[in-house]
Amino acid sequence: MSLYDAILLGIVQGVTEFLPISSSGHLVIIQKFLGVVNSGSEFEILVHIGTLGSILVVFFNEIRLIIQNIMSPKTQKYISFIILGTIPAGIFGLGMRDLFESIFHNLNLVGISLIFTGTILFSSILLKKADKQINSTKSIFIGLAQALAIFPGVSRSGMTICTALFLGIGPKEAARFSFLLAIPAISGAGAIMMADVGTNFQISVYVAGAALISSFLTGLFSLKWLINWLKNGKFHYFGFYCITIGIITLFL
Repeated sequence: MSLYDAILLGIVQGVTEFLPISSSGHLVIIQKFLGVVNSGSEFEILVHIGTLGSILVVFFNEIRLIIQNIMSPKTQKYISFIILGTIPAGIFGLGMRDLFESIFHNLNLVGISLIFTGTILFSSILLKKADKQINSTKSIFIGLAQALAIFPGVSRSGMTICTALFLGIGPKEAARFSFLLAIPAISGAGAIMMADVGTNFQISVYVAGAALISSFLTGLFSLKWLINWLKNGKFHYFGFYCITIGIITLFL
């Protein structure tokens, strides 16, 4: 993998990890059509660390407050919601891992999944604003939505935020819970990949640094931008994009 490839894929990962347009789907499409050769799990680890860093920076105050108030019953309940929401992805990810790895580079599946994601995103236009609180049942439903994102082309952020909105949770809290939920999900995925690779990293220091920095910086920008965009209630706009890219992928 060249330095240019690492920067390009790092930028793609950083932008699409948080915008509801599927990072895995876009990485598959770009690698296929531009002939970019990925270094497998090693590269996945690096860009996931970069995007995880973006979440930790943007939500630093929220994470700090959770840690400071760890003994509070209210905080403990919120943490339990995050744990409940993480369980489905863990079960799906570990239990069906071989299947997902075998279909990861299937462009037809990516196209169909993008159209599915776009349809869900577009349907959010029908929702009326609400401001209900998260509870155990809602956490599990949001977690199930996150589990679907294991399929390439299904957006993790799109599915979790839309599900939260469908359940009557306000846009700000929907985004907050979605991205706090991403911390254990991304950390867990990175840890599994790290265990697979072990100490046999084949990527050079320069390429690794380029991938890590580019995914972190673009992730930082896209996450902040998305949070502000959600306030405008125009989440469904991403639906047009996903459906269009999905159709193009299927035809090409």
